[in-house]
Amino acid sequence: MRAGTFLAIIEEIKHENTVHELSVAQNIIDLVLRHVPAEECGRVHAVRLKVGAAAGIVPDSLEFSFAAIAPESPLRNAHLEIIRVPFRVRCNACGTTEENELGTALCARCGSGDTAVLSGTELHVTEIEIAEPAEAAS
Repeated sequence: MRAGTFLAIIEEIKHENTVHELSVAQNIIDLVLRHVPAEECGRVHAVRLKVGAAAGIVPDSLEFSFAAIAPESPLRNAHLEIIRVPFRVRCNACGTTEENELGTALCARCGSGDTAVLSGTELHVTEIEIAEPAEAAS
């Protein structure tokens, strides 16, 4: 497949902790529809997003939900590509940076609770891939 157009966007998906993956999938579709002209929606090939380990999302369930509702939307040819982001913290006391147990913000080296979360809470659409016109027809 020849490289198509990429809309590089980084926009956080809005969700509540109680929202299920089906609602998040619908929010992703809505976000893409806001950024892609209507006449190009059928050519959207891939939606890439980053999902943090502590984002409260089950990536496999999100992929399943998106695949279930995308065919009934203008994004009928699109699929999700999920980049999983580990939960990482930096200790402000000793300077250690490490991947940590999900949700555990204590430093494994010195035991300090004075840490900063570096990654693992994100849920961001990062790219939208649009196929070339000839590719979309096949």
